[in-house]
Amino acid sequence: MKNKNTYRFIFGAGGTGGHLFPAVAVAQMIVKLKPEAEILFVGTTNKIEARVIPQLGFAFKSIWISGFSRKFNLNNLLFPIKLIVSLVQSLMINIKFKPKVAIGAGAYVSGPVLWGANVMGAKIMLLEQNSYPGITNRMLEKNAEEIHISFEDSKKYFRSNEKLFMSGNPVRTDLVLTDRNKSLAHYNLQTNKKTVLVLGGSQGALSINNTVAEMCGKLSENNYQIIWQCGTRYYDVFKKYESDSIKVVPFIEEMSAAYSAADIVIARAGATTIAEVSNLGCAVVFVPSKYVAANHQYWNAKSLEDNSACILITDNDLEEKLFSTVSSLMQDEAKQNLLKENIKKFSKPDAAKVIAERAIALAEIN
Repeated sequence: MKNKNTYRFIFGAGGTGGHLFPAVAVAQMIVKLKPEAEILFVGTTNKIEARVIPQLGFAFKSIWISGFSRKFNLNNLLFPIKLIVSLVQSLMINIKFKPKVAIGAGAYVSGPVLWGANVMGAKIMLLEQNSYPGITNRMLEKNAEEIHISFEDSKKYFRSNEKLFMSGNPVRTDLVLTDRNKSLAHYNLQTNKKTVLVLGGSQGALSINNTVAEMCGKLSENNYQIIWQCGTRYYDVFKKYESDSIKVVPFIEEMSAAYSAADIVIARAGATTIAEVSNLGCAVVFVPSKYVAANHQYWNAKSLEDNSACILITDNDLEEKLFSTVSSLMQDEAKQNLLKENIKKFSKPDAAKVIAERAIALAEIN
């Protein structure tokens, strides 16, 4: 029987839900497969991981690192100091924890964490959720044993094809469709009304928020109700739209209830959201962010639209087209069912299990 210390995994993940939740899904699956496993997440104190990880029952440590802005920013002047301090912090955390495998989900925080783990001799595994890999994963490629990708397009950005595994984007094990009426009751909404779920990502999307704010009245007049995740940074601006039929929240903790209550989802086309709605089979209107590298959200959503698996609206067309699109789709159940059926073809429901099994196998290598 393997010693308990064999199964010790450190995760560098956070910054956004898109980087955090795939790592959470893998961690949950590792614990399911190996209950004796020890898991440690490392992130920052001022991002989503500091709140979510302790709530999920995983150990959490923080380092000082922050992202480097592409635009001039006074905080950039601190970046070299933060990086040096974070490298030292990460090395100390790894010396104490002694991980067998370090798993990075692409966020800037994973750089120092996986560097420290590599110094300590841990095996390195990378998760890349997006079609265009982030700079952190591209920098860590040479140290990685395995790189698990979600899109075929990612392959051309990595040099070591032998390290690549087309595993898909892991989705949390607790994310499932549940009873619709109970889910609506969770939000104090009515069971006889059609429901729109609005997701702008964990930090919110201003263009989506502004457009939804403008169409709140028309949606209510048409007897629709809304579950609206506006993002923590925008909550104080948009909470005034809260009503009996409009539920405005900064962040949705109970995603299973939110998806289960929704007839239609309006969302950014982030890789994690795509993985979630594909696995669950949701009817989705994607509004890709235009502020991402290589415009990858647009191309991700376009590949789905080309297969009749979603409706795509660009940010520039949002104000003109969103209400008419939602209204038309709400009245067309055949179209909803077609979108649901086709988007499920893009799901990889076993992604978390596949990656967790590979991580366990790496831990068992002496």
